Amino acid sequence: MSRKYRVMIIDDEQSARKLLGASIDWESLNMEVVGEAASGIEAINIIDELRPDIAFVDISMPFMNGIEFTETATERYPNLIIIIMTAIDQFEYARKCVSLPVFEYMLKPMVRAEITKVLERAKDKLDVNVEAWDRSRKEQDETANAEADATDRIKKYVEENFADPKLNLAYVAQHFGFSSSYLSRKFKQDTGVGFVEYLTEIRMAKAIQIAKTKTKMYQAAAQVGIPDPNYFSRCFKKYTGVSYSEYAS
Repeated sequence: MSRKYRVMIIDDEQSARKLLGASIDWESLNMEVVGEAASGIEAINIIDELRPDIAFVDISMPFMNGIEFTETATERYPNLIIIIMTAIDQFEYARKCVSLPVFEYMLKPMVRAEITKVLERAKDKLDVNVEAWDRSRKEQDETANAEADATDRIKKYVEENFADPKLNLAYVAQHFGFSSSYLSRKFKQDTGVGFVEYLTEIRMAKAIQIAKTKTKMYQAAAQVGIPDPNYFSRCFKKYTGVSYSEYAS
């Protein structure tokens, strides 16, 4: 895996924390203990910094017990794997909390081989989650790249067909198989300008070139795909700051 899975140990007994940390071959499981906490309250305060994938949680702790910690932590991190540690006299109480997203309940004192088996199952689950996340992310990247390519193709299409008076947002959207609203939003997102603004800029840039040849306005309007001379005149003045006749004179 690209990174080791992060493990947090939450127990009010320091000796229990140290024993668990020292008794497991974390390296062989592609895991590392990244932090400890002596209470649920302390754990909640540092969990954002530690970002664990797995948390061993003692059920009986002062101020905030393991069940309360699980309720709070899994609201914030729904994919966090919780392994509850409990003494035998508390086991039935722990098992009654079946509505909580607890991965496993383990009786103290825990046996190294049993802990390792639980961790192997936890690793399998994490591996599946990571593979699925990498596959979502890959699909999203592919979709984003395809959409970016589509935007480039639309820009090229507009540059090559700006003189067609039928060319507008709806026409281009239909040509490329998008809805008008989606194309409008996506085009602005990818280019920083609206589709209509982009089309008008292309047409007006060409109109400026035509004006330099002393071509009459109605002819210039037709050549850039705006058959209405009045609308063309307004667009030209808005774009250049002067009227077409002034520019062409």
